[in-house]
Amino acid sequence: MAGSTLGTIFRITTWGESHGKALGVVIDGCPAGLELNERDIQLYLDRRKPGTSSITTPRKEDDTVEILSGVFEGKTTGTPISLMVRNTSQISRDYSEIASYYRPGHADYTFDAKYGFRDYRGGGRSSGRETIGRVAAGAIALKILKAMGIQVCAYTRSIGPVEADLSNFDPSAILSTPTAMPDIRANEEALSYLEAAKKNTDSVGGCMECLVEGLPAGIGDPVFEKLDANLAKAIMSIGAVKAVEIGDGCAVSKRYGSENNDSFRSLNHQTVKSTNHAGGILGGISDGSTVVIRAHVKPTPSIYKTQQTINQSGEEIDVNIKGRHDPVIVPRAVVVMECMTALTVLDSMMINMSSKLDSLIDFYRS
Repeated sequence: MAGSTLGTIFRITTWGESHGKALGVVIDGCPAGLELNERDIQLYLDRRKPGTSSITTPRKEDDTVEILSGVFEGKTTGTPISLMVRNTSQISRDYSEIASYYRPGHADYTFDAKYGFRDYRGGGRSSGRETIGRVAAGAIALKILKAMGIQVCAYTRSIGPVEADLSNFDPSAILSTPTAMPDIRANEEALSYLEAAKKNTDSVGGCMECLVEGLPAGIGDPVFEKLDANLAKAIMSIGAVKAVEIGDGCAVSKRYGSENNDSFRSLNHQTVKSTNHAGGILGGISDGSTVVIRAHVKPTPSIYKTQQTINQSGEEIDVNIKGRHDPVIVPRAVVVMECMTALTVLDSMMINMSSKLDSLIDFYRS
């Protein structure tokens, strides 16, 4: 199976299945000397683990991370870091029935079409549990970025029709509300909307937003390795994400150029912009302002309503999906978006270290 590796210098490879013995990630390219322990990583894994509120799957997993290699006496050694999280609460019998048919909205059919075989227990590699490895690696990337004065913050922008009012932005609410919304009032409205959907045996979608503060101008490349293109690829690789926007996104298609262009000005001898419609990226390269990314997430495809599908014999059948599922994916995916953003930004910054001859000479002269 190809496609489980991301990055050029700070490179990660995730492994494991939803109902296998464990999941994890191998990280190549992490610099030596970073202070690191399991607690640094667990903080982020706890944000995505199941069973933490009424709007997540009731599957109970501790999602306890183990560092298997790459750390000695509390610091990274520069060698590959291997991280593992064991599965402890999988109930594979909940999924035995679906071995013979294709669930609407899932990757069952496409896996069979590609491989002629699939792990039907919770979706295997296409399960949301695959993101454990991404979050574990992203926690390390976030710690490195923080040491450079760069902050990455993701949150729930909307759930169904309920949208957070960013004029009421409360960073602490992202970690304290079940919806990961930065607006307490919107959180309450979203919970009511979700409760109604659950009573109707249905699920809902939503939108996540991520901000990168402190990223200097000049990160990214102008052709195939654009910063925004790589961010879009990384975030689109999160299961259930169906669209990604940078800056004002789709809204720019309805404007005049005079409305959409961000004017440059000088502030204390620094180049800044009057507005940020571009979302902090011009020509695939960061411009020094806040990078803004949004991701639109589809409703959870596993619902208890009767749906139509076909079995592997091609017969049309009605199905009722069993198992334990989130009524909305967005709140648990917020930390995944944050980590995928951090991984992409850090890798781009590492690549950028060789973009100027002077930088290369200065590094080795010192």
